[in-house]
Amino acid sequence: MKLLLASPRGFCAGVNMAIETLETAIRLYGTPIYVFHEIVHNKHVVDRFVREGAVFVDRVEQVPEGAVLLFSAHGVAPEVRRVAAARRLNAIDATCPLVTKVHLEAIKYAKQGYRIMLIGHEGHDEVIGTIGQAPDAFTLVETAEEVDLLPFGPHDKLAYLTQTTLSVDDASRIITQLKARFPQIIGPPKDDICYATQNRQEAVQILSAGADIVLVLGSQNSSNSQRLAELAREGSIAAHLIDGADEIDPDWFTGDETVLITAGASAPERVVQDCVRWLRDRFSAEVEERTIRAEEVYFPLPKELRSAANAARLPTA
Repeated sequence: MKLLLASPRGFCAGVNMAIETLETAIRLYGTPIYVFHEIVHNKHVVDRFVREGAVFVDRVEQVPEGAVLLFSAHGVAPEVRRVAAARRLNAIDATCPLVTKVHLEAIKYAKQGYRIMLIGHEGHDEVIGTIGQAPDAFTLVETAEEVDLLPFGPHDKLAYLTQTTLSVDDASRIITQLKARFPQIIGPPKDDICYATQNRQEAVQILSAGADIVLVLGSQNSSNSQRLAELAREGSIAAHLIDGADEIDPDWFTGDETVLITAGASAPERVVQDCVRWLRDRFSAEVEERTIRAEEVYFPLPKELRSAANAARLPTA
């Protein structure tokens, strides 16, 4: 067996920032620390912080007045911030800057009177937060087929935005369909799909061509991880989205395959290495790292947390 380790894989800059933010907040304020929704969409990361005293909530009203509340990497609607302020919560914003960029674009288009087509998945935390920036301006579009059903005409002011963790190809198909039906539609000057999502998809597209099986490390509720598995399957390659080595089925392998291993942007590297060890132990697999693109993006901790950590003389990344 041969193992190809895709690079880049795993944590992106936004996930690193969110995790470091929660780690620093725990050191600074102690526990419990409350987090609005999962800090990132990964079971291992969430379980680790639960053990350390983090409490994940789906409603701000669940947080005791005056407590510390951290907003996750996926971003929140202004209404969530308003309720947090009314409850006198010490709110720390760990929203990924690339999601904040989409929020600012939404506010700008809404103020200019545009109807905004948001390309994304219904119910995803990021989509809920983005629509919340201007609820009356948005129409959610999940597939290219839905474009033909949109109730707009050639004289409507239309704009589009995208969820940052989509399949690049799927988003491109929907955007192409929108532009064909509505030539007047405008979009952001720079693509909304984040650099890490694009890089991981590119690596799978290139490297899966030489693989028999693809293992994607990531949780089922991770949109970008789901897209990686789907991308491999589009090339008629068996792909499995798993949280860790304990979910590997030995019957997937005969022992002489080439296996591509990658990880979604919220999956820790240790789960990748657990899988590598599992396959090495059972199939004497040889490992080869394949780097498609280097990543050097870094996002600092939220300003308010950096200031508090500096005052307490806590080290920060």
